[in-house]
Amino acid sequence: MLKTTTKLIMAASLIAIAGCAKKAPEQLPPPPPTNTAPPQATPAPVDTGNVGNTIVPGSREDFLQRVQSDRVHFALDSSDLDGESRAILDSQAQWLNQYGNVRITIEGHCDERGTREYNLALGERRANAAKNYLAAAGISASRINVISYGKERPEATGSDEGSWAQNRRAVTVIIG
Repeated sequence: MLKTTTKLIMAASLIAIAGCAKKAPEQLPPPPPTNTAPPQATPAPVDTGNVGNTIVPGSREDFLQRVQSDRVHFALDSSDLDGESRAILDSQAQWLNQYGNVRITIEGHCDERGTREYNLALGERRANAAKNYLAAAGISASRINVISYGKERPEATGSDEGSWAQNRRAVTVIIG
């Protein structure tokens, strides 16, 4: 009798706990908007030396040209920043400090291994690792949004270590 009562209590407890589990969203959030900043004076374009090919200071093109990279990569199941990632984020922080009106979104991504829920959480940790590093470098956290796409937006489509390594990333996107 005591064993049966104990089993019933344990079963009821498990059912109650399972009912409290956070459910995964039905679908991913939409991609970040391309420009949510209020209109501001546009800086004068910079002549790149190519006829008809000018880059506006503070623009996405300027960012991509002047920083080491718009993305940092991570080890398997990790959100730790290595030396190369910190150097890339340092170059991004330097550019962002120069253009204080520019807002960014940092997208967290994972490779195809693991569950959807696990990868969404890992992608968020990766995006937040980059955000926290930039904030520590003097970029206002209010200028930085984060979003995780988990494994839903792979950069490389292969199922091998080279492809997986490319997909384990955080990407900085200029939004205005």
